Amino acid sequence: MMTEALHTLKKWVEESDNLVFFGGAGVSTESGIPDFRSTDGLYHQQYAYPPETILSHTFYLRNPEEFYRFYRNKMLYLDAQPNAAHRKLAELEEQGKLRAVITQNIDGLHQKAGSKNVLELHGSVLRNYCQKCGAFHGVEEIAGSAGVPHCDCGGVIKPDVVLYEEGLDQDTLSRSVSAIRQADMLIIGGTSLTVYPAAGLVQYYRGNRLVVINKSALSGADADLTIREPIGEVMAQL
Repeated sequence: MMTEALHTLKKWVEESDNLVFFGGAGVSTESGIPDFRSTDGLYHQQYAYPPETILSHTFYLRNPEEFYRFYRNKMLYLDAQPNAAHRKLAELEEQGKLRAVITQNIDGLHQKAGSKNVLELHGSVLRNYCQKCGAFHGVEEIAGSAGVPHCDCGGVIKPDVVLYEEGLDQDTLSRSVSAIRQADMLIIGGTSLTVYPAAGLVQYYRGNRLVVINKSALSGADADLTIREPIGEVMAQL
């Protein structure tokens, strides 16, 4: 049976023609991609540093071998498939309702589901570039290589993902701000809004239909509607 909150969400989506979705790691966990920040006993047996340290610009420069060992094991899930949330968002864009997907994820699953206007705040594992000549390298090459991957020119290949200590792409950021400002409805899903500056984008929303779909409570979002359920399950019912 559809809950009152879900009924309201469905009605708002039907009435919207300028919907923006802002999502994080929770959107991809239902596709079998764990949040890279989650650590357990096994993690500490394998790695001497926390994920946030390994995924920093400084660590990448100082210890690229260990960076890539972690990166291949914990960041590349090439067999993952889009879930109900990704598919529904692509469908809403196709219908002309959804104007943009703004994501903190780097897995490319929104595009795999068919979304066109995806603003990737933290980049994508699917794109990799030589730091010397700028040549593009696909993700399969990174996954299949050992140690630090090198280009034919001898340069080191770096994933097009934003590491800790690195700035976000300004064009992506300004397009995200613009989309949120113009939105008549903003859905925030699968993110705890703790990673800045991405989390600060929500303050640009000026409407009165701010929806939060997240299993845990959020900090810093004054929502008009909150649904504490897995996002794939919620979106599948719209």
